Amino acid sequence: MRNGNNFRDDNGSARTLFDKIWDRHTVTTLEDGPTQLYIDRMYCHEVTSPQAFAGLRQRGLKVFRPKQITCIPDHNIPTVNQEQPIRDTVSRNQVETLGRNAGDFGLTCYPVGHPKNGIIHVVGPENGLTLPGMTIVCGDSHTSTHGAMGALAFGIGTSEVEMVLATQCVFQSRPKTMRITIDGKLGKCVGAKDIALYIISQIGTGGATGYFIEYAGETVRNLSMEGRLTLCNLSIESGARGGMIAPDETTFEYITKTVGAQPLFSEKEMKYWETLYSDSGSVFDKEIAFRAEDIEPMITYGTNPGMGMTVNGKIPNHCGHSSGETVKRALDYMGFRAGEKLTGKPVDYIFLGSCTNGRIEDFRAFAGLVSGRRKADNITAWLVPGSWHVSEQIREEGLDRMLIEAGFEIRQPGCSACLAMNDDKIPAGKYAVSTSNRNFEGRQGPGARTILAGPLVAAAAAITGVITDPREI
Repeated sequence: MRNGNNFRDDNGSARTLFDKIWDRHTVTTLEDGPTQLYIDRMYCHEVTSPQAFAGLRQRGLKVFRPKQITCIPDHNIPTVNQEQPIRDTVSRNQVETLGRNAGDFGLTCYPVGHPKNGIIHVVGPENGLTLPGMTIVCGDSHTSTHGAMGALAFGIGTSEVEMVLATQCVFQSRPKTMRITIDGKLGKCVGAKDIALYIISQIGTGGATGYFIEYAGETVRNLSMEGRLTLCNLSIESGARGGMIAPDETTFEYITKTVGAQPLFSEKEMKYWETLYSDSGSVFDKEIAFRAEDIEPMITYGTNPGMGMTVNGKIPNHCGHSSGETVKRALDYMGFRAGEKLTGKPVDYIFLGSCTNGRIEDFRAFAGLVSGRRKADNITAWLVPGSWHVSEQIREEGLDRMLIEAGFEIRQPGCSACLAMNDDKIPAGKYAVSTSNRNFEGRQGPGARTILAGPLVAAAAAITGVITDPREI
């Protein structure tokens, strides 16, 4: 079996970015069947890996290439008092099991409290573990985040996690390709999260099913690395297998600034990165185009990310991507009505964080808007960095002082209130303006009502106590 970096990368025809990376990592393709794909890096967290390691033990197998596996607990860990034992026995067992498995199989692990601990999809890029041209997998759907670095990244199931541990390969059916092009200049208070929610509201949660998305266009090129990571993170919410953006100077500068490119990477590697773009004349299975000027600050009103609208809009009478019964159930659950505006609606919780919006740029945006103001008395706010590195950046830039003066506190890194697998649960019936990625029924706690938004919409609600258009502040 060959290392993916040694595979041929030229078949003489115009190819997409996806084609270049996929073909380079193809070991073999079964006739009328899936491709055996070589994997450069796999991330393991505590939720989807225990059964995979158990399977290795049952078969008496070792991890084939342990240096290419990185283990990080993130879903179940608390975001306060991490120096103390985890109180919940199920969570504690999962976290401890990951540590034991990593030790038994000789894998790198960043446990709770380690300087490199945090959310896997935040830690990977900022530590040079995720790089252009790689194939990357994890037992987590939001692995699509890493595609922002010019990688081919996607989530896999637990049985496939075991397959990669044992062989450093995985069988996958080749998806179709889609290019989403966004041109133009974004308006005031519009960021990457708003772009993503807008796209999903337009094409639906199944609009990209069976496809791998490449994001392109002037607007995408002008996004920061953090913004690109946010955009690719939400690809899965449109049904896509993953999302990716061609690496460019923004990517290379990010790598240099975060991990120091020259000492770690050869000139040959960096030259290869510069070849990672879709060739002129390459053909996608589907093309979609949007204008940046049409995108405004967004929120969701229902129970899937496709039920989105502008923050100052009215809840539509129907959602073209969901059945009438689905929309009715969603509005009943949320306590909303069709035709209703949500601006001015009181909320209870604000969550800034997750693998979607837990990076330094998100905290800069949030702090910039609340600076000189005060948190509303009715608001409980959980501000959770995506990693200890982000936490350190917050302190270095003095954002912590700005936030504390405004009445907020910053918690310790972890997945936190993105999902109800740790202590940070939204109580039943309460409304949370959340910068995370999913608003399913019970996602943030049994009976919790989640309104997805970007950091600026969350900040506006945090200081007013109600859903507010940040452009008014």
